[in-house]
Amino acid sequence: MAIRENFSYTDMDEWLNAKRVTEIECLVPDLTGVARGKILPRVKFTEERGMRLPEAVLGMTVTGNSPVGDEAYDKAISSTDRDMILKADPTTITMVPWAVDPTAQVIHDCYFADGELVDFAPRSVLRRVLKLYAEKGWKPLVAPELEFYLTAKNIDPDLPLAAPIGRSGRAETSRQVYSIDAVNEFDPLFEDIYDYCDLMNLDVDTLIHEIGAGQMEINFQHGDPLGLADKVFYFKRTLREAALKHDMYATFMAKPMAGEPGSAMHVHQSVVDVKTGRNIFSGEDGNESKLFHQYIGGLQRYMPSAMAIVAPYVNSYRRIVRHTAAPINLQWGIDNRTVGFRVPVSGAQDRRIENRIIGADANPYLALAVTLACGYLGMVDALEPTPIVEGSAYKMPVELPQGLPEALNLVRNETRLREVLGDRFIDVYSAIKELEHQEFMTVISPWEREHLLLHV
Repeated sequence: MAIRENFSYTDMDEWLNAKRVTEIECLVPDLTGVARGKILPRVKFTEERGMRLPEAVLGMTVTGNSPVGDEAYDKAISSTDRDMILKADPTTITMVPWAVDPTAQVIHDCYFADGELVDFAPRSVLRRVLKLYAEKGWKPLVAPELEFYLTAKNIDPDLPLAAPIGRSGRAETSRQVYSIDAVNEFDPLFEDIYDYCDLMNLDVDTLIHEIGAGQMEINFQHGDPLGLADKVFYFKRTLREAALKHDMYATFMAKPMAGEPGSAMHVHQSVVDVKTGRNIFSGEDGNESKLFHQYIGGLQRYMPSAMAIVAPYVNSYRRIVRHTAAPINLQWGIDNRTVGFRVPVSGAQDRRIENRIIGADANPYLALAVTLACGYLGMVDALEPTPIVEGSAYKMPVELPQGLPEALNLVRNETRLREVLGDRFIDVYSAIKELEHQEFMTVISPWEREHLLLHV
C-alpha cells in the first residue's frame, strides 16, 4: 500500500498548494539506506524540471567513500561522474512533521539519460523482483516488524551507549520485555512519533517493548512491498528526528550495546494469486501448498548468499549468536522463534512466513527485494525445504555466514541471485561493502587495546 494511493503529478501539485508548502525535500535512498538528495523551493519543483544527481551518489559507503580501481564497479558507474535524472514518485509525497516551515518530502526514482531505470538503485532492484512476480500472476504481501534502541545522547563514539532517562528520572537496568510501564516511560516521545506517522500516512500498527534495555519494536500493517519499504525508509528518519527532539538517540544498529540482544527487521511474507486473490501458500483444502514449502526451500537455499544484503555491516554479525533472540541457522518451524523462518499459526488465507534473519540495519528496499527473490527462486525451481523443527534450533549447528567477508564472497558467486537482482547491482553493492570492511579493519577496537596491549 502506497502512502498516497494512485496519486498523479496533478494530484501532488494540488496537495502541495493546499498544504501551502514552501520547500520540498527531494529524497533518494542510496544502497546503505541513507537519504540523499536536494531541498528545493516549491516554485522550482515541477515535473518538467527533473532533478539531477551524480550516479556516484548510489555508489558510496556509509562513510561517504567510493571504491577506487574496482573493475566491476567501474563498469557499472561511469568514470565521467555523469548525472542520473530523478523523477518524483507522487504516491510518496508527505509532510515533514518536524520542520518549522511547511515542508514536504518525496522519494524519487533514478533514471539514465535514455529513460531506463538505474538498475542498481534500491527501488529499481525491488521493482525488478516485483515484476518477476507479476509475470507469474503473483502479488507478494509483506509486513515488517522493526526493532530499535532508544539511547542516551552519546557524542563520543569511543564511549559505550547507555539506556536513556525516562519520565521517572531513571534509566532501565533490567529486562522489561512487553512491559507497558517501560514504554510509558517514554510517552512524550511516542506520542510525537504516532502523531508524525499519522500525518505521514505510515500506517504503523503496534508498539511493544522488546527484550533489551530501551529496545522497542514497531509493527507495520501488511501491504505492497514497495509501499512498505518507503514507509520503513521514512519511519527510520522520523524516529531519529523525534528522538533528537526529546534529547535522546534512536538507533537501528543491529547490535548497538554489548550484553543486550540485537535488533532485527522481521518480515512476514505471503503471496496471493492476482486473479483470484487467494493465498497461494494454501491449497484448496486449506492446508499448506507445494508452493508454500518451495518458498521456504528457496529461503533456505539462498539466504546464506543474501546475508551481505540483510546483514550489511561488520556490526550485523554480532547479532547472529545463540540464545539472543536471533536465528543462527536456516531451520523452519510452526510458531517457533528459535528458527530462521517462523510460520505463525493462522488461517488458510493468512498463511505466511516470517523471515527472522534480516537485521534492522538493512536497507528496507534491498532486504525486501532479496527475501522475495529467495522465495521466488524456491517456487520457480521447485526447491524442497528441510524437515520441520519441533524444538529449539539454538542447539543445532550454525548455518549462516559469520562475517561480512564470507557473506560477500557468497553473494558475488551466487548465479541465480545475480539473475534475479541484476549483475550491476551485485557488483556495485559488493564493491561498496568490501570497501566498508577495509575501512573497518583500519580501526583498533577497545577490546584489542584492553586484552592485547600488555598481554601478548
